[in-house]
Amino acid sequence: MTRSPSKPKAPLLDKISSPADFRDFSIEELEQLTYEVRQEMIQSVSFTGGHLGAGLGVAELTVALHHVFETPRDKLIWDVGHQAYPHKILTGRRDRMRTMRQGGGLSGFTRRSESEYDPFGAGHSSTSISASLGMAVGRDLKGDDFNVIAVIGDGAMSAGQAYEAMNNAGSLGSRLIVILNDNDMSIAPPVGAMSAYLSRLLSSPSYHSIRHLAKDLAHLLPPPLERAVGRAEEYARGMVSGGGTLFEEMGFYYVGPIDGHNFEHLLPVLRNVRDSEDNTKPVLIHVVTKKGRGYPPAEAAADKYHGVGRFDVITGALDKPKANAPSYTAVFAKALLAEAEHDDRIVAVTAAMPAGTGLDKFGDRFPARCFDVGIAEQHAVTFSAGLACEGFKPFCAIYSSFLQRAYDQVQHDVVLQRLPVRFAIDRAGLVGADGATHAGAYDMAFLGCLPDIVIMCPADEAELMHAVATAVSINDRPSAFRYPRGEGVGVELPERGSVMPIGKGRVLREGSRIAILSLGTRLAESLKAADELALRGLAPTVVDARFMKPLDEELILRLAREHEVLITIEEGAVGGFGGHVLQLLASHGALDQGLKVRPLSLPDYFVEHDSPTVQYETIGLNASGIVATALAALGDARTAALA
Repeated sequence: MTRSPSKPKAPLLDKISSPADFRDFSIEELEQLTYEVRQEMIQSVSFTGGHLGAGLGVAELTVALHHVFETPRDKLIWDVGHQAYPHKILTGRRDRMRTMRQGGGLSGFTRRSESEYDPFGAGHSSTSISASLGMAVGRDLKGDDFNVIAVIGDGAMSAGQAYEAMNNAGSLGSRLIVILNDNDMSIAPPVGAMSAYLSRLLSSPSYHSIRHLAKDLAHLLPPPLERAVGRAEEYARGMVSGGGTLFEEMGFYYVGPIDGHNFEHLLPVLRNVRDSEDNTKPVLIHVVTKKGRGYPPAEAAADKYHGVGRFDVITGALDKPKANAPSYTAVFAKALLAEAEHDDRIVAVTAAMPAGTGLDKFGDRFPARCFDVGIAEQHAVTFSAGLACEGFKPFCAIYSSFLQRAYDQVQHDVVLQRLPVRFAIDRAGLVGADGATHAGAYDMAFLGCLPDIVIMCPADEAELMHAVATAVSINDRPSAFRYPRGEGVGVELPERGSVMPIGKGRVLREGSRIAILSLGTRLAESLKAADELALRGLAPTVVDARFMKPLDEELILRLAREHEVLITIEEGAVGGFGGHVLQLLASHGALDQGLKVRPLSLPDYFVEHDSPTVQYETIGLNASGIVATALAALGDARTAALA
C-alpha cells in the first residue's frame, strides 16, 4: 500500500518528463512518485477546480500502468476522463496543469489533439471498452503487437454500451485488457493477501497451462465427467475471484479483485497479463480503489469532491462564489416539488445524476416516486415511457449532452407513441469549463424535427417554474423544457408556476424597424441590446418566444410585417429555432417583401472551454453582438454614423 515518505527525500517528479523516466523505478520509488503526483494534483485542482476524487483514487494504478506498459506505443484509454489528471501529470503536461479547464488551457478530459498519450478522447461515460476493442482489432488486422488497455469505473459499468462492447470482445477473441476500477466498495478481506496471491496465481503462465491441460484432459473423459470437471473448475474460479463468473460468461478471463493502492499486488498481475502468451481471449482485471485517496477531505466526502471549484488545500473548504440568485437547477427542483405536492402521479427519473439535476431533493421528499437508473439514458427514457403508459406523469431529468445518447428512445418509444413524458433538459447552451463534450448545443435541433412534441425554453427562473407547471398539464403528447447551468437573473419567484398557453410568446417591448425574437435565457442580453439600440434612436421590439414548438405563428408573422429586420436568438446549434422561424416565414411568403432575417445561434463549430461569459462574447451571442448584428442589417448611412 502506498505510504507517505517518512522523511524528506529528493523529489522524483521533477525528473519525470515521460513514463519512460520511471520504468526502472523500485517499488519504494514508485510509492514516493505516487505521493508527489497526488500532491501535485491537489495543488493544481485547488487552483483550477475540476474532478478531484477519481484521480486521487487511481494514482497508484496510473503509475503502475505507465511503469509496466510501454505507453504511448501501448494504448491506454481512460473512460470518461475524470480520473485522468495523474495521467496528464506523468505524460509531459505537468507544467500546464494550472491551465486546465481554463481558456486556451488543457482539457479536463483526455483529448487526442492534446497528447500522443491520449489515444482516445473522453467526456461521456462507458465508451472505453468499445474504443479499445476497435483499436485491438485494428492492431490485429495490421499485424501489429502492442497492448490495448481500457480503464473503466464501476459507475460506468452501469451503462449498456460497456456490456455491448464486452459481449463483442468476448466473441472476437482479440487480445484486450480491461481494468475495472471499483471505487464503490471498501478494501475488505477478500482484497487482502490471500486474494492477491490468488490473483497472481490466476494471471500466471503456469496457471494458464494447468488450466488448459485440465480442460484438454476433460475432453477425453465420458461426457458426464467432462461436464462435472468443467463445472467444478468454474465454481472454483467463482469462489476465488469474488464474483468473476459474469465476466467469464462474457468471454473474458477474470483476475481479481486486487488492492489498487498496493504496488506489491498491482505490479505482478499487470506484468503477468502483459507477458501472457494466451492471446485467445480478453482479460478483465478487477482493481479496488478508494475515491479521494490521500486527501482526507475528499476521502470523507467522495461525492462532494468528485467535481469541485477552487478550494483551500489546508482545510479542504470549497471556495463557493457568492450567489446572487438561485441556480436554474435549484429552481427546477423547487418547481417540481411544488407540483408534486398537488399531484401524486408525478414521478421523477434521473440517469445517475440526482444531485446534478436537483432530483436529490425530490427523492428526499418522495423517495418512492424518484428513480435513479444509473448511467443508462436509453433505459431512463423508455422506463419513463412505460410509467407514462400506466398513467403517471414522469419527469425525465437529463443533461442536454447526455440526452443525445437516448435519441432513438426519445423518437421511437416516446414521440412516435405520443406518450406524455416530460423531459427536463439541464445544462442547455454552453457550459463553460467542461467545454464541447458537455455543451448543450444540439437538443433543439434534434428534438425540433420530431412531430407533436412541445418544446419550451424559459427565459428566467420564474419562466422555468411556469414551464414545469405547463409540462404537468400536457397529457396528450411529450414535452420538453431546457435551461442552462448556473445562476438565474434574480427575478422574484412564485410559490408555484402557472400554466402557459401552449405555443404563445410574450411581447416585452414594442418598437419599430428592428424586432428581436429571443428564445431562452439570452433574453437578458436581448434587453440590454434593446437599451443600447434605443440610445441610438432605434428602439426595437423585444419578444420572448417561450416556445420553440409549436411556434407562435401569428406573432412571428406580425413581426415580419411590421419590421425591417428580424433577429432570432437562441442558445442552440444551427438547425434549431432560427431554422424553424425561417421555414415559417418562407412558407408564408414573408421574405418576399425584403425582410432581413438574421438568426443568431451557436456557431457551426465546437466552442472551446472557457468561462460562459467569454464563450458567449467570443461567438457574439451577447448584447454587443446583437447590437452589431442589428446595425449591420439596417446598413443605412444614419445607422453607420451612429455606429
